[in-house]
Amino acid sequence: MRLGLALGYWGRGPSPGHVPLAQEAERLGYDSVWTAESWGSDAFTPLTWIAAQTSTIKLGTAVAQMAARSPTTTAMHALTLDHLSGGRVMLGLGLSGPQVVEGWYGRPFPKSPLTATREYVDVVRQVLRRAAPVEVDGRFHSHPYRGPDGTGLGKALKPITHPLRADLPLLLGAEGPKNIAQTTRIADGWLPLYWSPDRPEVYEASLAEAPKSFLVAPMAQVRVCDDVAEGLLPVKTMLGFYIGGMGHAARNFHADLMARMGYEEQARTIQRLFLEGRREEAVLAVPDAFADEISLVGPRQRIAEKLESWRKGPVTDLLALAPDRESLRVLAELNA
Repeated sequence: MRLGLALGYWGRGPSPGHVPLAQEAERLGYDSVWTAESWGSDAFTPLTWIAAQTSTIKLGTAVAQMAARSPTTTAMHALTLDHLSGGRVMLGLGLSGPQVVEGWYGRPFPKSPLTATREYVDVVRQVLRRAAPVEVDGRFHSHPYRGPDGTGLGKALKPITHPLRADLPLLLGAEGPKNIAQTTRIADGWLPLYWSPDRPEVYEASLAEAPKSFLVAPMAQVRVCDDVAEGLLPVKTMLGFYIGGMGHAARNFHADLMARMGYEEQARTIQRLFLEGRREEAVLAVPDAFADEISLVGPRQRIAEKLESWRKGPVTDLLALAPDRESLRVLAELNA
């Protein structure tokens, strides 16, 4: 099982610790470093900054939001950074949800997410292969554009710049069972938001037809500390925000996933409290058991024991989310 460093997205501003942490991860032998985006900082610019100050560590987006860019624009970002970094890019993509897509990007959330994802990936793959001009006559993506409000003058094009790699790894962030199953067919890997090594049955059917080379790269908060309950508080804060606030009360993919993982009643309680403005109560309502099973928190020996269960399943890459230098080092030593 390889290790990655997940830096997430910025909060109020850039973190001065991200580049030194990425450099430390590279020194410790971590395989990859990942950036993200929500409705603030973008995923590609910080990754480019990190690329310029590292030399071997792979560079991933977990995830770049599809609504933020046309698929050809995303492919341009990926092929450009792949050249500049000497072939280190791993492109992670995700749909996000209706509140972000329609509220932030001002675009309709696709009525058929699976079709929209499949078409998006097809366009990106065509750009990176550069075998012929990009042509897609899809429900959500049309190249050249053939809509009734167009000029009809669009021309099928292929990139001027020759991509460094036609097989640049493409991973998808997917949560629903059908979306995950499709991911095993059209992508090189999957970026689970929550992964519990104690509940393999949650994803077993969706991953049944995944090829042997398929990457499974979940994120998990990692924190070496003496007090487990205190160490889980940041995990619970993250869960409270995602389950309570990252989605509408009637359509929240994160809450639905928590429900499928055996915590339906608690997920709905967290949602209700968060949407009522009782955010501290929402965080406290997150079960310690759920926060614990999707993270690696506690004394060194406890993390060592938990790490064994992560290694036994299909996980190929463990992406350590927001660790300090000490936790980063301990995880590397335990996984050696």
